Amino acid sequence: MTITVFIRYRIDPFKAAAFEAYARRWLEIIPACGGSLIGYWMPHEGTNDIAFGLISFPSLADYEAYRARLRADAAGRDNFTFATEQRFILGEERTFLRQVEAAPAG
Repeated sequence: MTITVFIRYRIDPFKAAAFEAYARRWLEIIPACGGSLIGYWMPHEGTNDIAFGLISFPSLADYEAYRARLRADAAGRDNFTFATEQRFILGEERTFLRQVEAAPAG
């Protein structure tokens, strides 16, 4: 069963460009650390302070291993530091999802 981490960010709309730079860096870092990146989404119209990131893993154990690799990765640490210094993320929520699949025939 694949697990998808749905990350909901509340961002400072006046620092959206900084968040987008942060998200772009993850496009390379996450796959290198073992995550199956579905993507990041920025506000376009309507609400201007909500962004999303989705990453899939074969299991929660694989997610935990990924988190350990991410903390040990120099580029990952640099990106976390960038976010902390620039303060464009005002809040973050993580939800772990599984896909609904068709019932087995029979």
